[in-house]
Amino acid sequence: MSSTVKKRSIIIGGHKTSISLEDNFWTSLKDIASARRTSVSDVIASLDATRENGNLSSAIRIFVLAHYRAMAVAHPQRDHGHDLYEARCP
Repeated sequence: MSSTVKKRSIIIGGHKTSISLEDNFWTSLKDIASARRTSVSDVIASLDATRENGNLSSAIRIFVLAHYRAMAVAHPQRDHGHDLYEARCP
């Protein structure tokens, strides 16, 4: 399984920083922000302000995973559109 990790520059609280995320996590993060009618930067800033430890990229991955897990529990019969595992496996 190959991984397409890309470094992305973002601005949080007026400071430029970078995160390294796989394309699927970045796309999912954009989808979550859009559904919440907010910007990706605002979502990331919120995560940055509330994370207890670890790096920001890991915090984002955990947030995306938790979001889709919660959706799967709340709506077990629904197709949630972002199957990260199947998107990577032939």
